[in-house]
Amino acid sequence: MIEEPAAAEASLDPMRARLLAALAEPGSAAALAARLGLPRQKVNYHLKELERHGLVELAEERRKGNMTERVYRATAASYVISPAALAAVSPDPSRSPDQLSARWLLALGARLVQEVGSLLTGAARARQRVASFGIDARIRFASAADRAAFAEELSQAVAALVSRYHDESAPQGRDHRLVVGLHQIPTAPPPSPDDPDDPDTPRPPTDSPAPQEN
Repeated sequence: MIEEPAAAEASLDPMRARLLAALAEPGSAAALAARLGLPRQKVNYHLKELERHGLVELAEERRKGNMTERVYRATAASYVISPAALAAVSPDPSRSPDQLSARWLLALGARLVQEVGSLLTGAARARQRVASFGIDARIRFASAADRAAFAEELSQAVAALVSRYHDESAPQGRDHRLVVGLHQIPTAPPPSPDDPDDPDTPRPPTDSPAPQEN
């Protein structure tokens, strides 16, 4: 979980992202340069920057003649940038909560990433597991009315379960957060503002003359 803005910026650099992907298996600057077709000096520079931000680490040092070869590896199998990296502008679900707002759902997702990421970071240090639970399902509605009915039934079921199991007075209890979301599955990237196939894209005027009245 990347929480520092500088580390997030380092990971988003295209070349450094390629190096992170390549370092799923340990490798030296020379090996990476040969594999990716890049100058060794440039690879060395980017590796030092990634190491400075804790994204790669030294795996071992090997003696090769009069030189010492440094072998690096990525510090994680995958990376997620936490909304905490953009704390000043990250979405806040406490603002204008609206069950039918896609932006609010996105804010809930951002908070989920931040909170679970913090738990994972702390659990890794303590060598413990995070108690969590997730469900992922796909449902195809025949109509918008069916979707609305499903959302209503789901809301009632969740409210009933929360009411049954929530115990505010439990002295040893731990607060948990439950997030339930429903959204369409994207089937294609949205059209760009200049996409000629987008019916909402403004059309420039043509050079052809306007028809003349008889």
